[in-house]
Amino acid sequence: MQFKVILASVKNNITDKIVDAAKNAGATGATIIQARGTGIREAKTFFGLSLEAQTDIIMFLLEQSVVDQVLETIGRVGEFDKPGTGIAFVLPVDQVIGLESQIDQFR
Repeated sequence: MQFKVILASVKNNITDKIVDAAKNAGATGATIIQARGTGIREAKTFFGLSLEAQTDIIMFLLEQSVVDQVLETIGRVGEFDKPGTGIAFVLPVDQVIGLESQIDQFR
């Protein structure tokens, strides 16, 4: 069985919406990591204090056969075609342990 991981960086106000849509598209779960980042646009400041928006990194460990469908869903629901809404990418997974209780769901 082959696995891949999708990492999606999104504004925290749409995290739940993206996770729910990804589950409907075949993801079995997600790990959410709070983060902050910088991009091509400078962060807004107020009296010299940065007003960076909270960002979440959503990690989906997926069986390879559902990766394309989940990635497309994340991009569509998150409106990633609009500037500054989010980014997602796929990485290969060479080895996995700890999924023994979930293997039947992946089949």
